[in-house]
Amino acid sequence: MKRKFIKGFTLIELLVVISIIGVLAALIMVNFNAARERTRDVSRKSDLDQIKKALRMYYNDNNLYPETGTGNKIRACTPATTFEWGSQFVCGGMIYIKILPQDPSYKQAGDPSYNYSQASSGQDFCLWASLENKSDGDIAKSKARCSGCTVGAYDYVVCAD
Repeated sequence: MKRKFIKGFTLIELLVVISIIGVLAALIMVNFNAARERTRDVSRKSDLDQIKKALRMYYNDNNLYPETGTGNKIRACTPATTFEWGSQFVCGGMIYIKILPQDPSYKQAGDPSYNYSQASSGQDFCLWASLENKSDGDIAKSKARCSGCTVGAYDYVVCAD
């Protein structure tokens, strides 16, 4: 009696291929998520730099930096106004920044965002945000540059310099 051989893959071969694909997909997802975290961190650093420029323009007009408002927000103008992250920073018709940026991972009101604090003299400020990449070398550099700012372990800081 002649046996017919059916060409195809065995169950073991299919399982091996599927498991290899699963392992590769898991590795790719880990790298992809890390890349997304670094991208959000770059955005945070850029946002803080833009806010710093707006604060410097305010300083040029008023000879002091804005006060610290409730929730570590910017409080400025006459009458005093606390500016929400994501709102326009305008005083007396002068637009300092069209939109105060929000943290890239901001989802709803009350979520952590950026933080601002005026130095007691009004001649300096601290602006900070927590980075997702805890090993980012810029964290230590920013803290050294802004040594008067008291922030958390993984916070990136910008000050008046």
